[in-house]
Amino acid sequence: MRQNLVERLRSRIVLIADGAMGTVLYARGAPKGHCYDELNLSNPSMIKAVHAEYAAAGAELIETNTFGANRFVLSTYYDLGAKTFEINLAGARIAREACPNCYIAGSVGPASRPLDTTEPIGREEMAGIYVEQISALVEGGVDLIVLETMADLDEAKIALEQAVKVGKVPVVVQMSFVDEGRTITGVSPSQAVVELADMGALVVGANCGNGPQATLEAIRKMTGRRDVFLSAMPNAGLASYTGGKFSYPHNPDYFASCAEEFLKLGVAIVGGCCGTTPEHIATVSSRILGKKVVVPKRGAKKLEKAVRIGSPPVVSTPLKEMVSRKFTITVELSPPKGTELTDDLSSAGELKEVGVDAVSISESPMARIRMSPVALGHRIKTELGMDVILHFTCRDRNILGLQADLLSVYALGMVNILALTGDPPSVGDYPFATGVYEVNSRGLVEIVNKLNSGVDYLGNRLSSATAFWIGVAASPASEDPENEIKRLGEKMKAGAQFVVTQPVFDVEGLSDFIKRANLREKPVFAGLMPLVSSRQAEFLHHEVPGITVPESMRKAMRTAGERKARKMGVTIAADLLNQLVEVVSGVCVMVPLRRYSVAAEVITEADLSEAARSAP
Repeated sequence: MRQNLVERLRSRIVLIADGAMGTVLYARGAPKGHCYDELNLSNPSMIKAVHAEYAAAGAELIETNTFGANRFVLSTYYDLGAKTFEINLAGARIAREACPNCYIAGSVGPASRPLDTTEPIGREEMAGIYVEQISALVEGGVDLIVLETMADLDEAKIALEQAVKVGKVPVVVQMSFVDEGRTITGVSPSQAVVELADMGALVVGANCGNGPQATLEAIRKMTGRRDVFLSAMPNAGLASYTGGKFSYPHNPDYFASCAEEFLKLGVAIVGGCCGTTPEHIATVSSRILGKKVVVPKRGAKKLEKAVRIGSPPVVSTPLKEMVSRKFTITVELSPPKGTELTDDLSSAGELKEVGVDAVSISESPMARIRMSPVALGHRIKTELGMDVILHFTCRDRNILGLQADLLSVYALGMVNILALTGDPPSVGDYPFATGVYEVNSRGLVEIVNKLNSGVDYLGNRLSSATAFWIGVAASPASEDPENEIKRLGEKMKAGAQFVVTQPVFDVEGLSDFIKRANLREKPVFAGLMPLVSSRQAEFLHHEVPGITVPESMRKAMRTAGERKARKMGVTIAADLLNQLVEVVSGVCVMVPLRRYSVAAEVITEADLSEAARSAP
């Protein structure tokens, strides 16, 4: 009969856990793209064999094959949500049958994916997700629950709270620490151990991450709490991708030597995560089986607060200050498909002369190759003294590249950013290209907001903070206005500070959208697109999502005929511009095919007085 788990931990004899399940299944030919948790139902003998091998290698604690078996993950990625309880119940029973003399730990991974573009899970929904999975594992006969590879401390606490409510078994919580010893959401090891221990976790530790050395460093920062046990289950090392397959270093002896170091730090449970195999665990067992864990002599660690991003930092840029004083006119520029900027600089200068306050520079719109907006923006700002709004999309850069480029443009003095998801490559010149999209526009706003707070996306401190003014796009004429308002609200909550709309042809509709979206106190730039032909008006109305051109305007363009269409379009846009002065903070004039002279004509015909442009 197994000793009570708490008594075993109190004996200070190290408890050896198993290693990876997923990477072992991957190496043994489990179907690529298949849900490995579902193998509990379709191929239980395969799972049972891995469990038995770990037990034979000396593992005393076996984790169930249920790491991703929560309803959210199963539903979102595999359409298996209806089998959540069944998969977890089977996982617990398979492990128990395979290893009757071992402690069986119900493996529970995170429900959220912090770097995904999926909608965030509400607290109540998340609690329900964890209750369902943990209840099934407990019913299946597990001896404890292991909440592992957690990145977000708030989510870990929700999961721990639900595990405690379900009751009956002890709970282990393991966070995953990566660069600079923090989780990807900025949580430090000492913060994690203090807050989780205070909530009643029996064991707190680290798993996955960047390998044994990094886990040793994380554990060092967790030592000192006498009222909680520690655990460590690192990866074998850093993964590589060669020949179409992921692989990890084959280092059982080195891994075992690190396991001995864990004992010196007071770690009570030692095992492995990604890349570790039964061979790793056998080598660990040969070194530390039956050995005593060193009791830490130091007092409780002082709480090191994790980096948490609350309310967006208050920033001030010249353009933001201008918007507070006057109705601001901007024009959207599209960089050239080449390297010559003479014409673009000349056009920007002419726009400045007719009263344009700033330019908004697009980034390869419609996924068509153009010069980066950075070069044109820098030249306009330094040579013409005009302010610049740079478009940043998530299409072409990963999270690392986005942050590097943001820091670069800030160093060049361009401090106004329009955060966009970006048109997919499939609509542009290179339909075979791969879009990155590690985050969407909301995620990009979060990144910029963190840079403004002096940390990177992972919560690591920067040598100096940025002070970007962050804008986002909105579509007042969306076919699903409620969803558009919801998405916009999420972007504003993430730290967006101003809004640029799609081209607007209905001022009353825009005013209603601003009211419903609670934007009355936020700077809004209305998109203003001069019509240049009847054909364009019909195309915008019928083929471009989020743009509605009233029949009266389309009729006026038809009646004007081909020769007078441009003049009619300018007149319509000038009239809209005069109406928008009473509704929004400014406009962004968007002209087709780089016809910037049309924007100048609209502004000249509108003939806005300084009094009309002054903020109330």
